[in-house]
Amino acid sequence: MIVYLDTSVLLAQLFAEDRSPPGAFWGQRLVASRLLEYEVFNRIHARGAGPSHARQARELIARVNLVELSPRVLDRALLPFEQAVRTLDALHLATLAFLREQGLEPALATYDQRLAAAAAAQGFMLADC
Repeated sequence: MIVYLDTSVLLAQLFAEDRSPPGAFWGQRLVASRLLEYEVFNRIHARGAGPSHARQARELIARVNLVELSPRVLDRALLPFEQAVRTLDALHLATLAFLREQGLEPALATYDQRLAAAAAAQGFMLADC
């Protein structure tokens, strides 16, 4: 199974939050938008945790196949979705749609309930994490 990794899951692992995926989760084929890298480091810096967490963040991100924000993905993000979504969520959903168009069926791993609902409304599977 291919798992589309949302930033919320990586941050939960990075900051050892109450919810974090089991160790086996990280052995799956993981994909995400290049946006993941920027969201993760933005949150690390916002928490003042760069010195303590940047290396581990890079190691986790290195396990993920990143999909570039191509014109095709960006154009899809301009179109309406089944539910109203936030801007960054639109980019993640557009990346999921792009992967689907490529013949892949990634399951979304997220702790963000709004993103999960929007993805489900678009017909995407949700991954256990």
